[in-house]
Amino acid sequence: MLALQVDKKRLALREINKPDNSDEALVRVLLSGICNTDLEIARGYAGFNGTIGHEFVGVVEESTNADLIGRRVVGEINAGCGQCELCRRGDSRHCPSRTVLGIVARDGAHAEFLQLPEVNLLPVPETIADEHATFTEPLAAACGILERVSITKDDRVAVIGDGKLGLLCAQVVALTGAETLLIGKHDPKLRIAARRGIETSTPKYASKRVREFDVVVEASGSASGFDLALSLLRPKGTLVLKSTFHGATEIEAARIVVDEISIIGSRCGRFAPAIDLLKRNAIDVDSLISEEYPLARAVHAMKRARTKGVLKVLLRP
Repeated sequence: MLALQVDKKRLALREINKPDNSDEALVRVLLSGICNTDLEIARGYAGFNGTIGHEFVGVVEESTNADLIGRRVVGEINAGCGQCELCRRGDSRHCPSRTVLGIVARDGAHAEFLQLPEVNLLPVPETIADEHATFTEPLAAACGILERVSITKDDRVAVIGDGKLGLLCAQVVALTGAETLLIGKHDPKLRIAARRGIETSTPKYASKRVREFDVVVEASGSASGFDLALSLLRPKGTLVLKSTFHGATEIEAARIVVDEISIIGSRCGRFAPAIDLLKRNAIDVDSLISEEYPLARAVHAMKRARTKGVLKVLLRP
């Protein structure tokens, strides 16, 4: 089968054997999405070698669960050991021995087939198009904010970063009824949020709104975004870190202590809330799709995904 693989920072489309772990379900990939993590892995992030990609929708071809065979599914990307205390409590996302689809010790979704444990698979309602279903994983990550922080209609929330993740985060937060501001540098991307009734601003103008927000979501992955976030938070406010930072990041510890700021990390989210939002057409994902390519042009598609102004690039085996 065809698969897009990274080997020592070298990206290539290769013919490899179809996965054959009899303990897991075999899924034929219908569509996969390229995300920023894929781009970073291709540059050496996490030291991963193998098939990349973790956003997908597919059809189950083989499974010990007969009810799954032939079903269209998406899959939770963290596969736990099943034995540790965290796994027994239903939280494989933090299993110390977990593998992660296309990221840690598990071949991923930019391929004709992939494998995951049956427990990781969730059926996709017929009303959700394949293109929309590929957004389940990043949308679940956005929904994960609400697992970590209580946000109500009485809160003021700022989201920093107008990339794919920031746009999804802003839409999810806005659904709570909270007054939501998306801060970014790209007018076409900000207009996507504005069409959903979300207030938008650039960092220059947003920086004047010092100590105004109850919650700030940092989704830019930049040190400047972190600094802006702290300046926007009111005393006893909450900073949610949604993206990882490259290298070391200086922290103004005195400000955090004096103003009693809470800093919360937020990574993966549960898939069920995301599927529900997609089923209700509550999130605009169509505007986030820039281009689609056949898997045979995956290397070119990765180059396009790095291009300024391009949002989601999809691959179809």
